[in-house]
Amino acid sequence: MRLRDFHSNSSVCTPTRYGLLTGRYAWRTRLQKGVLDGGSEPLIARGRPTLASVLRDAGYRTALVGKWHLGLGWARDGAAGKADFARPFADGPLSCGFGSFLGVAASADMPPYVFLEGDRAVVAPTARFTSDFGPSREGPAAPGWTSEAIQDALIRRSIEELRKCSEDPRPLFLLVSLTSPHTPVAPSKDWQGRSGINRYADFVMQMDHDIGRVLTALRETGRAEDAFVVVTSDNGCSPEANFAQLAAHDHFPSAGFRGAKADLYEGGHRVPCLVRWPRRIARGSTSEALAGMTDWYATLAAVAGLGRPAAGGEDSVSLLPALTGKTDMPARDHFVMHSIDGSFALRVGNMKYLAARGSGGWSAPNGKTKGFGRLPAAQLYDLAEDPREEENLAAERPGVVASMRERLVAIVAAGRSTQGPASANDVPVRVGGE
Repeated sequence: MRLRDFHSNSSVCTPTRYGLLTGRYAWRTRLQKGVLDGGSEPLIARGRPTLASVLRDAGYRTALVGKWHLGLGWARDGAAGKADFARPFADGPLSCGFGSFLGVAASADMPPYVFLEGDRAVVAPTARFTSDFGPSREGPAAPGWTSEAIQDALIRRSIEELRKCSEDPRPLFLLVSLTSPHTPVAPSKDWQGRSGINRYADFVMQMDHDIGRVLTALRETGRAEDAFVVVTSDNGCSPEANFAQLAAHDHFPSAGFRGAKADLYEGGHRVPCLVRWPRRIARGSTSEALAGMTDWYATLAAVAGLGRPAAGGEDSVSLLPALTGKTDMPARDHFVMHSIDGSFALRVGNMKYLAARGSGGWSAPNGKTKGFGRLPAAQLYDLAEDPREEENLAAERPGVVASMRERLVAIVAAGRSTQGPASANDVPVRVGGE
């Protein structure tokens, strides 16, 4: 099934990953804008239920392969608090419900450049590294570290986790969190030049092939017919892909929508989402239901037969009825999106309200655009009539703007957007757009 109206809760990676694992909007935490880096403190609070911990407690084997990017409790030495990579870290994947972990601390363009396994670095990052591909940060690295080798190592480990199914009868929750096609744009040597377009296109081709490798390994376990598989993205495409080069070959990563990664416009957060569950989901089907990344918390609990978890998932709605064709009604009538600069957008039905003067991200108009301060403080678009968000209706529909802003403010203040125990944000949260 293709989910054609699926959204990341943020237009950048760390907050979306928080939403996936906790079923909660990340702006309810200290992270009000931007992303974490490889040396950041943990974002998921101790004791907070996660998708992994819920499934682990239900008897699942849980494994994470790939990018973490949610902060780690590094052991630190000295007055400067420098991370001691020789000692185990706390509050990482193992503390959040995963039984095993192999991956990297953050994005592949952020130090430390070293594989982590369990709760520690595989080897001491005694070298220094700066990627040759795309924007990167220089920092401590494992000797011989290369960006091109990351993808294959993650895929091989993912396949190993699937092969363990022959020895372990427990159901498996495997989160494969690839670092591709994020910067550094580093396809392996076997894939460089294969697209005939540019390195980004090569990298996407490699990623597609490697997802196929994982699905082949899944079929070999004999469990593929019962497996629930999701393929999606944590935000829209980065301009580092070189949109002009891609467009020259009739490829448009934002699929005609306005904006890209980091933005409040649809290109920043409306992302591809494919779901496969042969025994329950009709092959080749599509869904127009409004849905988002926070919804996997409630959805996968329902898939596992657990019902709604008793705790957590403050902003999560189960998509199971829509996925299995039990209802034509959308699982939710609204969704909140957030951009890299901390701006908010609210979707209700076909209407989208942006509490921002511009994109909220890297695309124009933004704070660097001449005359930005004179733009209207809010934006309103009818996505049914104007999916490219070209006509701002805020001035001619002030009542709609007022009601949507009031609802957004209420959602933010309530600490949750679903029914359940009273909750609260971790910090005061300002909506903006006034």
